[in-house]
Amino acid sequence: MSYREEKIKSLIGADYAKFNTRKLQDHCSSVLEGGIHGLCFSPYAGAQRPGDQITEDQIRRRLEIIKPYTKWIRTFSCTDGNELIPKLAKEYGIKTLVGAWLGDNENTNSDEIRSLISLCDSGLVDIAAVGNEVMYRGDLSEDHLLNYIHEVKSAVKGIPVGYVDAYYEFNTRPKISAACDVILANCYPYWEGCHLDYSLLYMKQMYQAALDAADGKKVIITETGWPSQGSELGDAHPSYENALKYFSNAQQWAEEEEIEMFYFSSFDESWKVDSEGDVGAFWGLWDKEEKIKF
Repeated sequence: MSYREEKIKSLIGADYAKFNTRKLQDHCSSVLEGGIHGLCFSPYAGAQRPGDQITEDQIRRRLEIIKPYTKWIRTFSCTDGNELIPKLAKEYGIKTLVGAWLGDNENTNSDEIRSLISLCDSGLVDIAAVGNEVMYRGDLSEDHLLNYIHEVKSAVKGIPVGYVDAYYEFNTRPKISAACDVILANCYPYWEGCHLDYSLLYMKQMYQAALDAADGKKVIITETGWPSQGSELGDAHPSYENALKYFSNAQQWAEEEEIEMFYFSSFDESWKVDSEGDVGAFWGLWDKEEKIKF
């Protein structure tokens, strides 16, 4: 027999059965105030969306809000004002995982790659990400993406270069895994319809799958999170309390296992409903008015 009371359901995270909403809020505040590894940076305010020009003032305002809590930020684009984010982050002492956004427009892709290389040359990038979920969306062929990865690796020295996608893409695309210096994996139990009670255990399996594909390379969780409002997906139910529980469980696990993780996201962004439905607007730790949710 191997029974121990403290091990009951220990693999699925903390037992929040006796936590009311206020206690959950206080607990998440304590976790955040203790500092987390990384946040996905959400620059778009109000009705802004990707393609709109963002300003230095709005970037600074949001960096000043999050700087007490995070060591790193992750960005998604190197154009339309997003190229200002790494420089400003460095002013605040925040490390940067900087992404070039790649899609099906060759001219835009070229602009993104040139800007990413320029930022690397300027010493503003700690990790370079060549594309985000390009294989998942089907925007480029695998060979085309590999050409972009190799272009950046040839131009950039001394900076790890990787590519961001859903964890399972690295298992089925060994050429991409081999081309990356670091595996940058998005892990979302919510998007696979997992019940909150089993979400941490599910994410552990996602992370392990990425490790299996990495062949000894570092794996960084570049996105994970839980929406605080919106429509359910399978057994995954968005709610304020579930978002708090997921944040707490994910951060505790990452700290205990020394896993580098970027939480998605910093601020709610309204534009995301176009691609994700109603849940898209509610992934932030801060709301769209830049007020902390707990």
